[in-house]
Amino acid sequence: MKWSWKIGTFAGVVVYLHATFLVLLGGIALTHWMQYHRLLPTLLGVSLTIAIFACVVLHEYGHAFAARRFGIATKDITLLPIGGMARLERMPENPDHELCVALAGPTVNVALAAVLGMYLLLTGHFEPVRQIGLTHGLFLERILFANLFLAGFNLIPAFPMDGGRVLRALLAKRTEYKRATRMAASVGQGSAVVLGFIGLFTNPLLLLIALFVWIASAREVALVETKSALGAALAKDAMIPEFRTLSPRDGLSKAVTLALGGWQQDFPVVDQGRVVGMLLGTDMIASLANGDVRVNVDKAMRHDFPVASPAESLESVFTRLHETEVATMPIVENGKLLGLVTLGNLDEHMMEQSALTKAGKMMGSGRVKVDPLALTGRAVT
Repeated sequence: MKWSWKIGTFAGVVVYLHATFLVLLGGIALTHWMQYHRLLPTLLGVSLTIAIFACVVLHEYGHAFAARRFGIATKDITLLPIGGMARLERMPENPDHELCVALAGPTVNVALAAVLGMYLLLTGHFEPVRQIGLTHGLFLERILFANLFLAGFNLIPAFPMDGGRVLRALLAKRTEYKRATRMAASVGQGSAVVLGFIGLFTNPLLLLIALFVWIASAREVALVETKSALGAALAKDAMIPEFRTLSPRDGLSKAVTLALGGWQQDFPVVDQGRVVGMLLGTDMIASLANGDVRVNVDKAMRHDFPVASPAESLESVFTRLHETEVATMPIVENGKLLGLVTLGNLDEHMMEQSALTKAGKMMGSGRVKVDPLALTGRAVT
């Protein structure tokens, strides 16, 4: 994620801190300073926030370790002002596995709260709940209640919270996965409406959370439906076999000419038969905007870029294209460049498959006869 700094790697998972997290710490510090006008309470408030977010990290590691049990790796964990985000390699589609992974995070928070509660009871330091607040109360007891809040909030039945995935897993035990996702997303968007309504009269932050939940629910449905549309197709099924390439020694002027004269915006850079880089349209424009008109392609191309094999699933290609924020992926086999897959032609492939599926259903019902080649727009030669 952009504007994120690497904190370190723990148990094989990289942890990042988003820059906006510092804004949160600044806001906490300002709130405590305005209330107490002393340094010690301000430092305690900042320390409490850091301690709570350490619990958030443990919550995300709960997801990561549970996913690891089912052979799913965690790419990284990012700390944001609104919480943590663990990026799993993929979401488990087995309902029991998804249920386990989703509940692992809140379980960690409940366990932490239980340990802190036992300690406070044994030491006799438990204060009445009415004496606990955002800016006052016993440090450990505030962390205890923060963990209970984290567990409860994350179990709200809405994506991207854990409760949304719990609800989908339970629904998927009784119905098809895609339908379960739609039903869970509908509940989530209903929850967003309730949160937004409450936020109008209480805390504006709830409005932001409601918007986030609404968008995340719609995105989850779109993602699942896209994966369903891609089905078992492979990269070779959707790749474009006719394309233009550049040499590292070509000037950007040649790239501009090719871009203006054809469909391509991104170009594989090939040297001695090997793909050594990708010149993206956005990078080309950025170089030209900086006045680098005479620069060679090798100065503007990307050396780190995703590559797929012909046998890789289109679902995997689609996911990696979105994660890397690159719109074009070279398809390479034994070092040879065979074709390109773009987000645009993936969309076309999905529309073609959707049209063929609908036509197949209509033909099966005897209502109409359709020529599949006419649907795809491809002619037999």
